[in-house]
Amino acid sequence: MFYLKSVGAVAGLGKPDDGRASSLIRTMLVWCPDWPVVASGVPGPVAVMHANKVVACSPQARSEGVKRGLKKRDAQARCPELSIVDYDPGRDMRVFEPVVAAVEELAAGVAVLRPGVCAFSAKGPARYYKSEAAAAERIVEHIAIECEVEAQIGIADGAFAALLAARAGQLIAPGETSRFLAELPISTLERPQLADLLWRLGVRTLGKFATLPPGDVLARFGLDAALAQRLAAGKDDRPLAVRQPPPDLEVEDRFDDPVERVDRAAFAARALAERLHARLAGFGLVCTRLAIVAITAEGQELYRVWRHDGVLTANAIADRTRWQLEGWLTSGRLACGIVALRLLPEGVLAQAGLQPGLWGEAGAEQDRAHRAMHRLQGLLGPESVIIAVEGGGRDPRTRGSQVPWGDERVPDRPAGPWPGQLPPPAPAAILPEPAHLEVLDTHHQLVRVDARLRLSGDPALVVIGQSRLEVVNWAGPWPVDERWWSPAGEGNRVIRLQVVLRDQRAFTLVLSQGRWYLPHDFSEHYR
Repeated sequence: MFYLKSVGAVAGLGKPDDGRASSLIRTMLVWCPDWPVVASGVPGPVAVMHANKVVACSPQARSEGVKRGLKKRDAQARCPELSIVDYDPGRDMRVFEPVVAAVEELAAGVAVLRPGVCAFSAKGPARYYKSEAAAAERIVEHIAIECEVEAQIGIADGAFAALLAARAGQLIAPGETSRFLAELPISTLERPQLADLLWRLGVRTLGKFATLPPGDVLARFGLDAALAQRLAAGKDDRPLAVRQPPPDLEVEDRFDDPVERVDRAAFAARALAERLHARLAGFGLVCTRLAIVAITAEGQELYRVWRHDGVLTANAIADRTRWQLEGWLTSGRLACGIVALRLLPEGVLAQAGLQPGLWGEAGAEQDRAHRAMHRLQGLLGPESVIIAVEGGGRDPRTRGSQVPWGDERVPDRPAGPWPGQLPPPAPAAILPEPAHLEVLDTHHQLVRVDARLRLSGDPALVVIGQSRLEVVNWAGPWPVDERWWSPAGEGNRVIRLQVVLRDQRAFTLVLSQGRWYLPHDFSEHYR
């Protein structure tokens, strides 16, 4: 059945562009609701669980109050007849493969976003069927006849907006995508941590998020948030600075014996994905759109494109390759085994904000560096080349330790829980020796801390030598008490205080033995 909730949203579809619409790609997206439930084949009220939480549920279960995010016990309490099914993305892809094949019969260049969702350019089908609305109806009807599956179509400028349009049962006219997205809640991004943070900062809608300065979003929240902001603004969902990958980025593996078993295919997919990821890392690139090509013993070639709003890690590439091979091997599309498997990164992105190792992730340069280090150790001894290892501790200084190059990287202090540790972000600089200072209150008296952690006055000035720095904000104090079981001695207890100065610099000050210090080697007070 073809769902359209707004007739006005269809107005103008299929008409020539008047020049006011942007050059964004018109995307047609097929969405199969509750696909993990459909793929399970279990009738009645069903909930698909992952990590003890509901990730999908049937309409019957929703009518009883079950929804995504509920724990298993809460879901069963609301619906005692609920059937529980484990989340299995491989199964979901295997069952979705016939749907993708049906779409490919009417549209070219189909890309799978995830099991239950695929997208393609709307230009070709719209031309053939005279309008986008007619093309959408034809594709939905074809899926229902060939696969007996309910599907909804969304059309918009970009795959992200097209998915939301499909869920709403709308076709968004050219140039109206940003207006459609503007009033949607920030949780629509499906990035829980980012959405929760933006909500607490007062950014409640996609439109508000889209108006933030892009440079500030990238600097504060990182690359994934910058890509999410482009989606929220209704811009092309392809990442910035996309370029065609050089020919030598693709990787291929050929098999002497045709691969007909899923476990062998999964093993081959893992090795090939790691090779591709290492090759991309050598060029400072990450993959955003992956093409998977399989060639059979009879010369049949199968081709599928997987897309992702963010970047594909090595594990993500391996998972999608394995899912696709499982789908091909179990759906009957392969008359014989696979003799060759090829991965092509069709969309790549400069690895902005992600720094590789000092000599790269792999290759001849890294091997040369390793040989040089071992040579130095042979000439000058093992301690001549050392490497920093991060461990546990209550302050940044004690968390770092040094071990000889080539030895097991075991820190001096384990990385277990350290109650009272300095929370992130860590100080940008730590002085090698403690710097004495004075913290004065509004009456120019030295600030002291009593046994109940009460300050004698509000911090107003920090005096370092001849400099008197005004305090505009402060937080604390927080005590740190180590080795409390040892005999009474000096230096086992310190108190931290954070201050922000008029020039916006921030310091973590330490009170020990009645004296204030600038950030320093706290371990001296613990001995």
